[in-house]
Amino acid sequence: MNTQTSMLFGGLLLAATFNAQATLTTYTNTGADLVYSSVSDVTWTADANLLGTMMNQQGYGNVVGAILAVTSVIYDTPNSLDTPANSGQYTLSSGDFSASTYGQTNWFGAIAFINYLNSINYGGGNQWRLPSAGTNPQADTGQTTSELGQLYYTELNGIGGNGNALPDSSFFINEPGVGGTNWTGTEAQNPRSAWTFNLNNGNQSTTRKNSATVGVWAISSGQIAPVPLPGAAWLFASGLAGLIGYRKRTFAGIQ
Repeated sequence: MNTQTSMLFGGLLLAATFNAQATLTTYTNTGADLVYSSVSDVTWTADANLLGTMMNQQGYGNVVGAILAVTSVIYDTPNSLDTPANSGQYTLSSGDFSASTYGQTNWFGAIAFINYLNSINYGGGNQWRLPSAGTNPQADTGQTTSELGQLYYTELNGIGGNGNALPDSSFFINEPGVGGTNWTGTEAQNPRSAWTFNLNNGNQSTTRKNSATVGVWAISSGQIAPVPLPGAAWLFASGLAGLIGYRKRTFAGIQ
């Protein structure tokens, strides 16, 4: 292999290495399973219905009590659902969390659950939040500017439309969550509602904040902890290292 060919082959391997890293990577930190996206530069909880899992494992009352102990009031844009109405604050209660379908909650309960995750440094992080619906959210399928939409369409190659749920993958469990529809942290133009994303059909729409039939999937910007290279990237990197070693031996006159 001549020097020019070696350099070309090495460049192709290096490019493949970078491409292999631009994907979803599963890892565990402080006992929590996480998924990092190097495309979106965000971290998801590997469990798409983490709230429901906690309720099943620890008991509904225990989990709700722990959440309410951290957050008793949620502040939002003033609207008629506030307590009192149009005060810009909402007083939480156990009624904000479904006692029959574990993991479903209204928008206020979803934010309170996120606050709870931050209070316990879940997965070693305290910057958990609800996914964003983007700066100019629209009600329809094919919306890739929202973070749930980007996961559905861009990273997991969802199709959209009835009967086209979030593609099953080895990265997550309990997807598409509980009931399929998930809250975002983005309020609608009418602040009585917030944007939601349905992982059962890829549709984005608005839902009244007091609807306790929607799931919550936590997200954090960036990496919570150093993320290991995917296996494919290690393979390409190893091949590149071997190629460089071969070139060095060749230049030294060693065959």
